[in-house]
Amino acid sequence: MNNLKIAWRSFLKDRQFSFLNLLGLSIGLACTLLICLWVNDELHVGRFNQKDSQLYQVMENGQSPDGIQTGENTPGLLATSLKDEMPEVEYAVATIHPSGLTNDKGIFSVENTHVEGTSLFAGKDLFNVFSYKLLQGNKSQALTNLNAVILSDEMAAKLFHTTTNIIGRSIDLNLQGFNGLYTVTGVFQKPPATALDQFDVIFNYDLYLQRNPKLTNWGNNDPDTYLILKKGTNIQAFNNKIAGFIAGKNKESKSTLFVQKFGDKYLYNHYKNGVVAGGRIEYVKLFSIIAIFILVMACINFMNLSTAKASTRLKEAGIKKVMGAYRVTLIAQYLGESLLMAFLSLGVAIVLVILLLPQFNQITGKNLELHFDAPLIIAGLAITLFTGLVSGSYPALYISGFKPVNILKGKITGSAGEAWVRKGLVVFQFALSAIFIVSVLVVYRQMLLIQTKNLGYNRDNILYFEKGGMVSDNKDDYKPGGKYDKDLGSMMNDIKSIPGIVNVANFRHNITNRHGGTTDLTWPGETPGTTINFTDIAAGYGFIETLGIQMKEGRPFSARDSNEKSKIIFNEAAIENMGLKNPIGKIVHVWGEDREIIGVTKNFHFESLYENLKPCFFDFTFGNRASKIMVKIKAGTEKETIAKLQTLYQKYNPGLPFEYRFLDEDYQALYSSEQRVALLSKYFAGLAVIISCLGLFGLAAFTATRRQKEIGIRKVVGASVTNVVFMLSKDFLKLVLIAVFVAFPAAWWVTSQWLQSFAYRINVTTGLFLLAGVSIILITLITISYQAIKAGLVNPVKSLRSE
Repeated sequence: MNNLKIAWRSFLKDRQFSFLNLLGLSIGLACTLLICLWVNDELHVGRFNQKDSQLYQVMENGQSPDGIQTGENTPGLLATSLKDEMPEVEYAVATIHPSGLTNDKGIFSVENTHVEGTSLFAGKDLFNVFSYKLLQGNKSQALTNLNAVILSDEMAAKLFHTTTNIIGRSIDLNLQGFNGLYTVTGVFQKPPATALDQFDVIFNYDLYLQRNPKLTNWGNNDPDTYLILKKGTNIQAFNNKIAGFIAGKNKESKSTLFVQKFGDKYLYNHYKNGVVAGGRIEYVKLFSIIAIFILVMACINFMNLSTAKASTRLKEAGIKKVMGAYRVTLIAQYLGESLLMAFLSLGVAIVLVILLLPQFNQITGKNLELHFDAPLIIAGLAITLFTGLVSGSYPALYISGFKPVNILKGKITGSAGEAWVRKGLVVFQFALSAIFIVSVLVVYRQMLLIQTKNLGYNRDNILYFEKGGMVSDNKDDYKPGGKYDKDLGSMMNDIKSIPGIVNVANFRHNITNRHGGTTDLTWPGETPGTTINFTDIAAGYGFIETLGIQMKEGRPFSARDSNEKSKIIFNEAAIENMGLKNPIGKIVHVWGEDREIIGVTKNFHFESLYENLKPCFFDFTFGNRASKIMVKIKAGTEKETIAKLQTLYQKYNPGLPFEYRFLDEDYQALYSSEQRVALLSKYFAGLAVIISCLGLFGLAAFTATRRQKEIGIRKVVGASVTNVVFMLSKDFLKLVLIAVFVAFPAAWWVTSQWLQSFAYRINVTTGLFLLAGVSIILITLITISYQAIKAGLVNPVKSLRSE
């Protein structure tokens, strides 16, 4: 208790240093707690399943001009075939979203209630594979009928205003290719926030196969395949067993299969030449390291300031030793003071976390909460105890180590060793700050490249929406030339007449993140054994023109030709991989049909910039199979044009809400993780610099105080304020310059490693390092200038009179 009183009095005696210590430690602990919450949430994403240790996803490796490409999309019949033919498989399920896009939304209606929602098509074993909780219905029977639909509890409440007694009731779906009436066979609890996939309703996967018969061909990929393997299965042996499974079904295929643990999917999702090469786990590691570094920087502040102030407490230590105090007693006292400061800082840090958590959630896109449960309390106490002990260890050992005789005779005023330790810690702090600043600049430049790179198409002022509309039991209504075609053509013509509309097109597959594809394509002069995985993009009239994709040769699809279904358009990469010369007019064979090549587009990016350009082709689709409508709006007329679009949409779809998305939003969503990481990095780098500056500010104040008589003498003999400022600043600037030169090689290595994941990336130039170096020097000058100028302005008479 006596040591606690002494610690409190010491805290109050020098409020400036105490405040700087408290603020630095509080910021460090708050950052650490926030990062710990984020890291803990990341580590639990996708791990909610009860059979997590047995749950695997089937991955496919395929040959490409750039090496082995790994993808999640697999053949449509793979799940049932593996279940039937592999005794190691306990359950298997295939899943797919409409058009393969997770953001595809349909309109679900019950009488006059219309609700927008996302759909998932899944096999009957879905609830045996994933631990989605079925609140109503029989999990083994709920997906046996083609017209079955299972609603989430949230969707059921919106449509029926209840989640009970709705089995057997009907809902009306308005979604491309799947319009019609469906019968409710179950209600499930909305997937948890840690689930990788979010959806509102579940449909029968067999229905998807029926409407997309090409997926019964082993050369086409779109769905995802998940397995529950029996306990004790040797994964390596199983991978060897299924490697050639597709080749056994399709002799022309060169693709191989393997399984990845589903629980690792979120964190380990980057592959290089067929082998996992990291992924989001890199960000988890990165921010864990950042948390440690920020906490270490806060501890360094405490050590530096406490050691610098040690000379004012040497006599106190000497007297205590003369009175019989042991060194271990003094160490305990000073460590107690450090621990008191650490726990005071913890209290402030918790308040900061509570205040900042809503903004932190907004930045990270999460819903983190600060629950004072046992794990958090233990972790918080452990971190704080570690901080207090590390922060106070060097000052405690330093002060308690002197002989009392030397202290009381005034022979100790500091040591070269102490000064070197302080300088080394300052260099370490600012080296970390320099690495943070360089990293932030590199991430910013890479994000700028992503925003400004020419993608080969123009995504500005383009929005799209579902055509919606007709529900009919007459299949002829959906065939080419049928009623749906006529309604769609009429609607597109009406859209074209709206002032402010530049162009309009219909399509099915989005191009910002198109996955899946086919190897079921042959061409004249094909080398035997050649396998190319082509990405197919279902597009109608005006699609290429609306997006501004440039034609290298030939023409786009045209309404003037009534037989465009028998035509096909490739990109440059496809023609190069096929080795075709003079391709226009040549006939290729795809999905059992002959197609005439009528055009070749210049290359454009239909995937993220993590991927190299890949071969693709445009498959002409009109009517029910391509019922999305894309509209390019004249810049500056967005508001009024969208209002007119809404009015027109209501004319064709009475009572249905007009839901649209901008193409640019889809593109931004590809890099949402990177943008959040960039923003977090910027904030954490700023906090690291602030912590460093707090320590530097305190050291500058202490140095000015210790050298006040020297400053007074210099002023008496003619030194100016500028001379004094330069004298006090140069030593700190030397340390910062050393830190910068130490940091730059490390910063180059760190940023180069991060950029390797992008197929298209910036060059880390000298200019970035110069900008970071100048920034650090300016920050240093600003930090120490106040204390230096303040010391220089003191009247020398007052300085020389001071005791």
